[in-house]
Amino acid sequence: MTDTRDELETSVAATGPPPLLRFVAAKVGGGVVSLFLVAVLGFFLFRVLPGDPARTMTRSTPVSAEQLAALRHRFGLDQPLYLQFRDFVLDLLHGDLGTSYIYNRPVAELVLERVGPTVLLVGTATVLAVLVGLWMGTRAAWHQGGPVDRWFTSVGLTLWSVPTFWLGLLALMAFGVGVGPLPGLFPVAGMSSADVPAGVVPHVLDVAHHLVLPCLTLVAVIYAQFMMVMRTSLLEEMGADYLTTARAKGLREDLVRRRHAVPNALLPTVTLIFLHLGLVVAGAITVETVFSWPGLGLLTYEALRVPDLPLLQGTFIVLAGSVIVMNVLAELVYRFLDPRVRDS
Repeated sequence: MTDTRDELETSVAATGPPPLLRFVAAKVGGGVVSLFLVAVLGFFLFRVLPGDPARTMTRSTPVSAEQLAALRHRFGLDQPLYLQFRDFVLDLLHGDLGTSYIYNRPVAELVLERVGPTVLLVGTATVLAVLVGLWMGTRAAWHQGGPVDRWFTSVGLTLWSVPTFWLGLLALMAFGVGVGPLPGLFPVAGMSSADVPAGVVPHVLDVAHHLVLPCLTLVAVIYAQFMMVMRTSLLEEMGADYLTTARAKGLREDLVRRRHAVPNALLPTVTLIFLHLGLVVAGAITVETVFSWPGLGLLTYEALRVPDLPLLQGTFIVLAGSVIVMNVLAELVYRFLDPRVRDS
């Protein structure tokens, strides 16, 4: 009887979904639940912000108490909080993020318009930061304790600890406005100039010119994370037996590093790239605000000044969603890349 029951349990387990599918479903399901909880948290969090949207939007125009009441009724601010929350959840389940107070347009349209500039800024900065961080981390580990290691580590950690907005202001004053007799080299605001000649190439060059300062500011702040992880991972690999075997076969140190040590040390860095990408998107708010880069960060700052509650909730969901999505992707990628986790 016991053998029959064990065979039945084994057959049921064999007919169930494969472990990989269960793992993916669990991570994706957890991400969806986390995103919903973040949206709910954002709703109540922004309701405690000081300020009256109706008064802020009419501060330059004399209005009566009746007009203010009509404006609050139009935005639904005169309803009890539980009714506002009910409407918010129902709209969210239908994919409706609401209508912006200050733009009088659907929040989804505004977010879609601003996603492109943010992806351009964050994507370019992340690629450059990864390349610089991996290169410097490899050199620092291979020259552990030497001048190269101390210099790279000191500069990287110093820039990592500097507030992003402060570094952006310094770059803006030094390379945008200019210092003393030295003129500014780059634009100080926006994504493009109004007097750019017609054509694709002039437009691309103009956008690239505007991109330099905000991109380099982000790179200077975030590259140290990739450098330190790569340095630590490579130092752990350098004492492995397979590197001693490779050297015993007569391989040069450069080949030992590039063909054996570096590929095995990349695994934690690849995971960090996905984890950090979502955080960079959310952290671009200060850079976009300093350089008036027309992305999601600047849109969030504009919404905070009112406060524009639907716009704040929409940008908060998108920014938090990017972090959650990248966390899920990081776990999936790590499982596929590491055979110890994949085979478990």
